[in-house]
Amino acid sequence: MLTRLTINNFALIDELTVHFEPGLNIITGETGAGKSILLGALALILGARADTSSIRDASKKTVVEGAFALEDLPLRDFFSENDLDYDPVTILRREITPSGKSRAFINDTPVNLQQLRALTLRLVDIHSQHQNLELGNQQFQLQVVDVAAGTAGLLMEYRREFLKNQQLRQQLKALRDSAARARAELDYHEFQFSQLEEARLIAGEQEVLEGERQKLGHAGEIRDALAYAGDLLDGEHYPVLGQLKEALHRLDRIRNYLKEAGEFHQRIESVYIELQDLAHEISYLAGDTEFNPQRLQQVSERLDLIYTLQQKHQLETVEELISLRDSLAVKIAEVTDSEEEITRMEQALDLSNADLSKAALKLSKQRTAVFPEMEKQIVSVLKELGIPHALFRIGHQYTEPYTSAGADQVQFLFSANKNGVPDEISRIASGGEISRVMLALKTLISGSRMLPTIIFDEIDSGISGEIALQMAKILKKLSHGMQVINITHLPQIAGRGDQHYKVYKYETTTATVTSIRKLTPEERVDELAMMLGGANPSEAARKAAVELLGGGEKGKR
Repeated sequence: MLTRLTINNFALIDELTVHFEPGLNIITGETGAGKSILLGALALILGARADTSSIRDASKKTVVEGAFALEDLPLRDFFSENDLDYDPVTILRREITPSGKSRAFINDTPVNLQQLRALTLRLVDIHSQHQNLELGNQQFQLQVVDVAAGTAGLLMEYRREFLKNQQLRQQLKALRDSAARARAELDYHEFQFSQLEEARLIAGEQEVLEGERQKLGHAGEIRDALAYAGDLLDGEHYPVLGQLKEALHRLDRIRNYLKEAGEFHQRIESVYIELQDLAHEISYLAGDTEFNPQRLQQVSERLDLIYTLQQKHQLETVEELISLRDSLAVKIAEVTDSEEEITRMEQALDLSNADLSKAALKLSKQRTAVFPEMEKQIVSVLKELGIPHALFRIGHQYTEPYTSAGADQVQFLFSANKNGVPDEISRIASGGEISRVMLALKTLISGSRMLPTIIFDEIDSGISGEIALQMAKILKKLSHGMQVINITHLPQIAGRGDQHYKVYKYETTTATVTSIRKLTPEERVDELAMMLGGANPSEAARKAAVELLGGGEKGKR
């Protein structure tokens, strides 16, 4: 339960500390005194968003701290899983700097807001007046059913299947879209691939063909030049080789007389051998070179095909064309592969749909099973609260497609009149009736959630008189199993509290300040008398206040 709340530098609050106790804690105060400010500060340590506009003194940080007694709560696993120090009295703290930076702590260990909310959702439930408006919201209604039915585990299991199913659907859609685009381009890709495949391109062939075409196109000129060169080297009219041979013969004669002659002979002999080989190669090439118009046409046609393909695809080499051909082959194959993958994905989705339907049905059964008991308990509380002919029904229908909440849609139906026909609660219930229905729901789900603390912010709105007394009894009964903190404007309810706190404003020399204090028994009589009779209550109002507190005995304790 919440044992202490300390607030510094928040809205109209300069600094205050209030200690709460087990049972029914009552908070009263004049309109505008700052009761909502207390809830706003408390909401910060429950994980609400921070707002710099709430900082009272812009030169200092805002600090809100709450102490919670956890002795009897099964929360050790939470602390272990989040690597936090467990303490039977755990301190939650929220700080907001003037620059707007927000920090949260659990037992002085920094945590993020998600961790803070995860813990406080198991500690406190705040019912504010805007929740009365949510009573007509079907999502809220389904959440109430889930709490009463204890479906947390099944809902988590269902949502895992739902997430898996949604992911499969998204993957299948992306795969189908991709396959559709690929199929739309398939004919064009196949046509391009067919052209390139039929060309039977070979890496490096372009350079070879271009060289061959040059040779074939100038065959006569090449042959004449080679023949002339060959004739100069080894022809009939003063060939170079013949003259070198004669030179060798002459030098051979004088080698015995001239030392250098042997060296000259050796060098010329080397030249002679080289030129002789060269002459043979030139003669062979000259004999092999002939004009072949048929081959020239074949080479030209082949090069024209290569050039056409290069121009069409804006590429420069045969190797690039081959690479394009191979990439087109991959794209064409992918269309076939994607169809197979789509089939596999569809089969996986069918299995997931079946698993999701099973999880949804299981969840739905547990929800609908609790309807009769919910209806019975809520009607019982409503009758205690002065609606003797109350009817409460939970309408149900299956949704298609499934949502993240399952396959169920519920609607709370209500009637306050004898032989009335239950209808949508937000349409036919008055403000006071909605407050009573909400209290009945809170009484139901608070027991189901096993929360240690529940806070009501004027849940008694729209009621008075005998109904207020009945509501006070229910709140008192609720407080026997948990801590209840109730902000009220009704003396009938305030009088049933185990503790009574008053929120008030006072003026300093520089500002208006909100504070809170626990009332003594005598002060409680005064407060209740003023709630009954105004600022200057009569003796009758004081007697009535004493009676509300328990016939005088409670007021004196």
